[in-house]
Amino acid sequence: MLSRFVPGALVRWFARPYVAGHDIDDVFAVADRELRSRAQLTTIDLLGEAVTEQALVDENVDVYEQLFERLARDPRFGNPATRPTVSLKPSAFTCGEQSAAADPITRLAERAHANQVRLTIDMEDHPWTDFTLDTSIGLFERGWDVGTVIQTRLHRTQRDLARFPEGMRVRLVIGIYNEPAAVAITDRGEMKARMVAYAKELLGRGVFVEFATHDEALLTEFARDVAPLCPQRCEVQMLLGVPRTQLQQDLANGRYGTRLPVRIYAPFSIGADNATAYLRRRMDENPSMVLLVLRNLFGSRAVDGTPPSLPPTSAAPPTG
Repeated sequence: MLSRFVPGALVRWFARPYVAGHDIDDVFAVADRELRSRAQLTTIDLLGEAVTEQALVDENVDVYEQLFERLARDPRFGNPATRPTVSLKPSAFTCGEQSAAADPITRLAERAHANQVRLTIDMEDHPWTDFTLDTSIGLFERGWDVGTVIQTRLHRTQRDLARFPEGMRVRLVIGIYNEPAAVAITDRGEMKARMVAYAKELLGRGVFVEFATHDEALLTEFARDVAPLCPQRCEVQMLLGVPRTQLQQDLANGRYGTRLPVRIYAPFSIGADNATAYLRRRMDENPSMVLLVLRNLFGSRAVDGTPPSLPPTSAAPPTG
C-alpha cells in the first residue's frame, strides 16, 4: 500500500479538511455550517473500526448515545427532516466475534429511533456483508429508520439488491476495500456502470437511493436517467473536504435534470490514530492523494500550512 510511505504526522495534517474535528462539538459545528451556508445535509460518523479492546467498544457506544441525545436537543437541528443522520461501522462494536456487535448496535438503533435520528449501518470489507445486511434489514423491519450500504465491486451485490424492503435507505458506493478477485471485480469502469444500473433497480423496488460518488459523469447520468423515476427517493452523498462545491450546487439546482439533495459525509475522531487510519484507506483507493501528500513534503504548500485539495476528478465514495 502506497500510504505506508507517508508519515503519520503528515497524514494527520493532510486529513484536516476531511475530518470534522475530534469531538461532538466540532462535528456539530461542521454540520451546522453545511446546512446554513450551503443548504447541504450531513451524515455524522465516528471514526474507528476493528477495535481490539472492550474499553474502546464501550467508549464508542457512549459517544453514539451522546450523539443521538444531543442531536435531538440541539436547536440547530430541530427539524427532523434536515437533522444530520448518523453512520456507524459494525466492527467498532466488537473486539472478537461479529455476533457480539449485534446487541450494542441494536441498543443504539433503539436510542436513535427514540431521538428521531436516522441511522445507517456502514459496510466494511466482504466478511462483514452478511452480518451488516442481516442486522440493518432486521432493524428496519422493526419499524426503525435504519439504512445500510452496498458496494458495486462485489460479485454478490446483484443478488443482494432483492433483499431490501420498500422504503429502506441504501447508500450505493463503489467501495474502498481492496477485495480479492474471488469476491469482487477489478475493472473500475464496470464498477461505475453498476452504480447506475443498481440505482435504477433499487428505485424500481421502492428503495430510497443514496448515490455516493464524486464522479461528475456518473452523477449526470444518475440525475438525468435514474432520479426522474422517483426524485423524492433520491439523494447524492459526498465526502467532507472534497472541493466539488459547484457540482454540488448544480445538483441541488437541477442543472442535470433533477433537483437532488446533497448530503456530506462528516466523520470525526476521538484521538488522532483513527483519523490517520481513515485517510490511509482513502489514499490506498486513490493513489493520487499519496502523490499530493509526498509532494507537500517539499512543496510550498507544506510550508505555508495550507492543506492541499483532492484532484477535481476524484471519485472516492463516501464510505463502505
